[in-house]
Amino acid sequence: MRSALRSLLFCGLLSLLFPAAAQSQEDAILLVAHPAFRDLEYRQTVLLAAPAPNGGHVGVILNRPTKRKTEKGEPLWFGGPVMREVTVALFRSERVPAASAFPVLKGVYLSMHPANLEALAPGQRYRFYSGFSGWAPGQLQSELARNSWYMLPPRDEFLFRNDMSGLWRELVEKARGGRAEPQIKPDILS
Repeated sequence: MRSALRSLLFCGLLSLLFPAAAQSQEDAILLVAHPAFRDLEYRQTVLLAAPAPNGGHVGVILNRPTKRKTEKGEPLWFGGPVMREVTVALFRSERVPAASAFPVLKGVYLSMHPANLEALAPGQRYRFYSGFSGWAPGQLQSELARNSWYMLPPRDEFLFRNDMSGLWRELVEKARGGRAEPQIKPDILS
């Protein structure tokens, strides 16, 4: 009961901080940790991140499985150090979810609202995370200026893979080898 109440409170907070209508679904980016990046939370990670109306960014680490399970026995991935005790879902939906959800790509949402988590059905593409990642205004720009991350356009094929073990290496090679798609416009980070 306490965890449900806490989730509802965090849902309200997230919806206040990140109203869905204020963010374009075309501005999400893949952040691929540079091999020299030493932050233990983010070393060798791939993140899906989207701009937030407050000038910051929000997202989840795509390639950090855990041994933990949700209350329903679903695999739980590590989404990031923000609100680790809260379960967050990244999911595909043809319709805008009825409850509070943050759009990250066309038809892909991030939510911690219990109504959205409970509505996810077998056969639907989704993944549960413990916590999420967030950047204050200017923080991600600073990390990019220090070459902490490679930026690549997001692709649906990277979001829900069964085996994420080689994703980081694959995307580092893509970013380094000139096979990377054109870089995201820097103005989306301002």
